[in-house]
Amino acid sequence: MERRTRCHYTSSFTPSELIDSVRGAFYHGAMIEEFTIRALTPETWDAFAALVERHNGIFGGCWCIWFHPDCAERGKGAEGNRALKRKLVEEGKAHAALVFDGDRAVAWCEFGTPEELPNIHHRKEYQAGVEQLPDYRLTCIFIDKAYRRKGISALALRGALDLIAQAGGGIVEGYPQDTSDGKRVGASFLYNGTRSLYERAGFTYQRPKGKNHTVMRRTLAPA
Repeated sequence: MERRTRCHYTSSFTPSELIDSVRGAFYHGAMIEEFTIRALTPETWDAFAALVERHNGIFGGCWCIWFHPDCAERGKGAEGNRALKRKLVEEGKAHAALVFDGDRAVAWCEFGTPEELPNIHHRKEYQAGVEQLPDYRLTCIFIDKAYRRKGISALALRGALDLIAQAGGGIVEGYPQDTSDGKRVGASFLYNGTRSLYERAGFTYQRPKGKNHTVMRRTLAPA
């Protein structure tokens, strides 16, 4: 990855700064006061790992390695996935924005170049319609179960965009679910968020991808 994130980048958000993305979000009966965004690095690994472990490895022990390139270490169970994810983080080949409440990581948004994250869902259909690969793609947004339905996904997405801008910006692509038909969608299908979430973050719709999934883009200037 030629344009690397700044490993120690942090950003704090308060209600006034988040009024467009977190409208009326409440936690324990009070307005959210502050969350901090930190990059996934060897220094933040333990907090990331604790979040994953609180949720049994995520989707049966995935450890958010599905989107990474195929390799010999894959397919060896939850512990193997954990070891592979840590190796990728230590090598600077796995990136995410982590949302912290104090010292506790409560959400993430995974991002990286297409070379770093080649395994997207509906890949064959996507490749048939692509004209230009993005500089970065967003592949997974995960929220701690105790913090869901409180606007935290918007924080994670914004955090990833801030880190990408710090790394040089460029064309950013995401693949959220279109839920405009009003039908209830299971959490496993919302691994990349919703179309409305991305629209509020300044993304524009490009085309469909798979059943109810979309390709959305935004161009970021360098920070």
